[in-house]
Amino acid sequence: MVWYVVDGMDGCGKSTVARTIGSELESEGRRVLILEHPNKDTFVGRLERAFLEGDSKLNVILSTALYIIDVLHSLTFIRCGRGRSYDDIIFVRYSMAAAYLPDGMVGFAYDLICRVLPTPDVRILVDIDPDVAMSRILERGENLEIFETDEKLRTVRERMLGLSDGWMVVDNSRGTESMREQVHRIMDGI
Repeated sequence: MVWYVVDGMDGCGKSTVARTIGSELESEGRRVLILEHPNKDTFVGRLERAFLEGDSKLNVILSTALYIIDVLHSLTFIRCGRGRSYDDIIFVRYSMAAAYLPDGMVGFAYDLICRVLPTPDVRILVDIDPDVAMSRILERGENLEIFETDEKLRTVRERMLGLSDGWMVVDNSRGTESMREQVHRIMDGI
């Protein structure tokens, strides 16, 4: 089994990149599972998403705690045998979520995650201009989440790029075809 992580800030196209990777793998006859966080198929994931739409410190704390539980649930799924029926598993969001924490905690939390939690086989960071990300977020027509403001997107992007040593970076600012070409190059190199 190959374990992929596709991470990045809100509105960058993580799910689109994950589906592109999944389609490429499936075209080779591989069985692929994509697990998104928050996972809308679990109670914890739905609760997490609800707290992300609030606007208080309590919402930040609760959504963070639920995110951790959500990811641990997915790790348990793949580590306890149920994931063995797949050739490839793709997580949408994982360790880069540390970039959403307050300034003084980002580096510490990311290092802790990297030391305590398992390391994926392939780590892909989807990067995008924050203005493009915000326009995509607004096009969804959904309630904005806590971290979906111009200022927070810029801050999170800068932090993620600062943590990206060892990650393959996909620039998703230039459109779908460019993104697919970059993903294809990454997949050819694996």
